[in-house]
Amino acid sequence: MGAGLARDSIDSVQQMHRGDAIAGKPAPTKARSPLRPVALLALAVTLAGCAGLPDQRLANEALKRGDTTTAAQNYQQLAELGYSEAQVGLADIQVGSRDPAQIKQAEATYRAAADISPRAQARLGRLLVAKPGATEAEHREAEGLLKKAFANGEGNTLIPLAMLYLQYPHDFPSVNAQQQIDSWRTAGYPEAGLAQVLLYRTQGTYDQHLDDIEKICKAALNSTDICYVELATVYQKREQPEQQAELLKQMEAGYSRGTVSAQRVDSVARVLGDASLGKTDEKSAQALLEKIAPGYPASWVSLAQLLYDFPELGDVEQMMKYLDNGRAADQPRAELLLGKLYYEGKWVPADAKAAEAHFQNAQGREVAADYYLGQIYRRGYLGQVYPQKALDHLLTAARNGQNSADFAIAQLFSQGKGTQPDPLNAYVFSQLAKRQDTPQANELAAQLEQQLPPAQRAEGQRLLQQELAARGALSQSTLQLHALQEEDGEESL
Repeated sequence: MGAGLARDSIDSVQQMHRGDAIAGKPAPTKARSPLRPVALLALAVTLAGCAGLPDQRLANEALKRGDTTTAAQNYQQLAELGYSEAQVGLADIQVGSRDPAQIKQAEATYRAAADISPRAQARLGRLLVAKPGATEAEHREAEGLLKKAFANGEGNTLIPLAMLYLQYPHDFPSVNAQQQIDSWRTAGYPEAGLAQVLLYRTQGTYDQHLDDIEKICKAALNSTDICYVELATVYQKREQPEQQAELLKQMEAGYSRGTVSAQRVDSVARVLGDASLGKTDEKSAQALLEKIAPGYPASWVSLAQLLYDFPELGDVEQMMKYLDNGRAADQPRAELLLGKLYYEGKWVPADAKAAEAHFQNAQGREVAADYYLGQIYRRGYLGQVYPQKALDHLLTAARNGQNSADFAIAQLFSQGKGTQPDPLNAYVFSQLAKRQDTPQANELAAQLEQQLPPAQRAEGQRLLQQELAARGALSQSTLQLHALQEEDGEESL
């Protein structure tokens, strides 16, 4: 799959409740981070002539500044008075918190406004599409909400609708996703082309349709700035530096005019630094990120990551400066990367205790934080093995899409460090780890399959299916498809 849109992944609203469940038991759910922070934009609604009411204009302005506390206070009071757009604004903040309890409350808040607000309908529909473990009834409710919002002129409805059909075809057996997208494209709906890109990603045929993706995104570039990320990906895959340079020039001009967001510039910079997409242009990426970082703190972490990947661009002092700036802005990716530095001992002396502290700071907002915490406890980096803590964190990571965590769990059950070996669960998680398609994972799975008696193997297959069902339909690759954003520049749910 191409990685352009994946760079702009939205947060799934998976919620993980920590527990001791393992194969065959219901999966907990937990807020997952993407790869990127949620940017909540102000609502364009002003309540005039309402003496004594909280000021929604001030709430909107506070939100633009990143002052969610002030914004939430004003939205809350207006929401309690029944103002639907304030309810939507409050729910947006609740979703952006990544707190499971807040996300649950956001669903109720959107519902309170959905009867009269097309925006609330769209938001609730998208929330239900991304909701792990959602029922068929909730999927059908999401379809109805998104269709209703679309009929009322709300943007960013066709893409989540396509996502719904692609992820849950069994709930919509009469819908052919490709035919549906074709009909949208024939009707000339702007979102339809991006829905087609989504389908290419889902099918794993992105690289076979670069020409069509280029055509789609060139046509939509002026109205949908996510296309800068897509086109950058296409040109990098094709090794077309001239076209890439012209695209960057156009994007920087749009950024200067305010028509291209800093988030998009950050995403394009990450494409330029991604060796998996082709020949990198890390110097251009660094220049872009340094330009936007003062006003877009997430880019401080992107800069640190760039130095991590390309040490020739700076030194450890510079990297730490970037990370300090990111931490000051409460960027969980900064804590995650700093934890990795101490975990690996690559740029700084290895320090498991320091690594643990930074991973704990990122926990709940970055899936990989749970993975690394699990490895610290599994491997005894703190002086002894903590098998239950290791399992809790690794299971959390695995059920949020961190495929490498399944391999670690299989090793934990197979080796029995600090606990008794469990061949049955070792087998289950080794089968899940095969999705990595690495020699180590495949070898372990084959080994454990041979060791397990036929009767237990059948039981293992049953538990495997239960575990897959418990995790829901949102896999890591699917979560990466959530990158397609609203045409008005608002962050998707």
